[in-house]
Amino acid sequence: MDKQGVKLGLGTFVGMTMALCATVRSIPSVAAAGWAQITYMVFAVVFFALPVALISGELGTMLQADGGPQLWVKTALGEKWGFVTAWLLWVQMFPGMVMVASTIGPLWGNAFGNVALGNNHWFIFANILGFYWIITILNLKFDMAKVGGNIGVWLGVYIPIMIMLIMGVAALIKTGINPVGYLGTFSMSKLLPSLSNLSTLKYFAAISFVYTGIEISSVFIPRLHDAKKTYTRGIFIALIGLVLMNILNAMLVANTVSNGKMQLSNITQPIVLWCQILGWPSIIANIFSFMVVIGVLIQLSAWVTGPSKTMTQVVRSGELPASFGYHKVNKYGVSRNVVLTQSICISLFALLYGVMKDVNGVFLTLTNATTVIYATVYVLIAIALIKLRQAKPELERPYRLGTHGNGMAYFVAFLLIFGIVVIVAATLLTTDILQAIFVLSIAAILFIIPLYIDSHKNTDWITQVRADLQTMNYVE
Repeated sequence: MDKQGVKLGLGTFVGMTMALCATVRSIPSVAAAGWAQITYMVFAVVFFALPVALISGELGTMLQADGGPQLWVKTALGEKWGFVTAWLLWVQMFPGMVMVASTIGPLWGNAFGNVALGNNHWFIFANILGFYWIITILNLKFDMAKVGGNIGVWLGVYIPIMIMLIMGVAALIKTGINPVGYLGTFSMSKLLPSLSNLSTLKYFAAISFVYTGIEISSVFIPRLHDAKKTYTRGIFIALIGLVLMNILNAMLVANTVSNGKMQLSNITQPIVLWCQILGWPSIIANIFSFMVVIGVLIQLSAWVTGPSKTMTQVVRSGELPASFGYHKVNKYGVSRNVVLTQSICISLFALLYGVMKDVNGVFLTLTNATTVIYATVYVLIAIALIKLRQAKPELERPYRLGTHGNGMAYFVAFLLIFGIVVIVAATLLTTDILQAIFVLSIAAILFIIPLYIDSHKNTDWITQVRADLQTMNYVE
């Protein structure tokens, strides 16, 4: 990584921003929308990704201490909502990590040439439980943050994307448009959801939340040449790059997989089909799967400890009872109690793969649950922008939305809130009623819990935490 004192150019910033959101896991979900993916992707950029990035640019440079969204919301709306934000960013990983880990089963199945086993819901369930707990134990016993580095991104994202592009283009050249694929022949009507393809709306959330994490790009602003101009220009270029990367790959996949046969958690499915079409050896799919599964495991490992450190800070601020033990960390700075709590919760969410045979249905349910929880955080961030413009106009804003007045800031904030409302509503309205109820119930419960905890907060919590830290040798 560049030294802190080195200024970043436009090209470097674009690359770093794209790396925050680059993933192959969402490509099957994007592809399943057919031609409508183009419309959904454009909407997601205009009403979600771009507003998030611009709002984060202002808030991130105005409040540069550690904390990110939690700090922004806390400064604007008070400690209670700062705690809620931190809590939601933690609990969204419960369904989110199950969704990510659910790709391991199909990947192993393809790696060893047993596709049917890889798509068995019990095998997927066993892989989620087995590997997540192994990763959890390793993170408690060793400093796993030093293991893997960028290897996970290369194995799990960059190399797979290039392989998919090369094979997909080669297959398209050989076969042309597949009349029974998710695309079929083009017509303008296929770009918009209609009575004939209304079901594609259920993939809307998955497509929109391809850009989750783009708010982190704001941390690079102090290191940019001509920050205001470079950041805005860089965000636009990065978003165009991400759109092209996702749509090109998704179009190639949608053209290959027969309509109704998409396996949302199996990114190797198109690789297997392309090997058959091109007459290339099937070992390519085996190697691809093995490579991606290693990348996914390394990326999962990073998530085990990352959010846990935020919860440790929350307890040390007196927002949770000391009896939780979340403030106690080992020599690697990892809280055993936080990590075990999240692993138990993730295991409970993984049970969905045990009780439901519809693998695609479970994958979409988990995606939607993660989306609704994360969407709540983004709404709080938009409100924080509006509130800080009103309550703290004197604060220095190195990157500011609009040259004068608050009009531009309010417009961007309302753009984001509108986009999130449309995305969530469209997704839930086209989802099976039981799944929609489950998603809303989970989101509501996880939202109410921190409010309940906050209503019972007392000074004994912070007093006990400080006493523990003073009398016992916990590593900071």
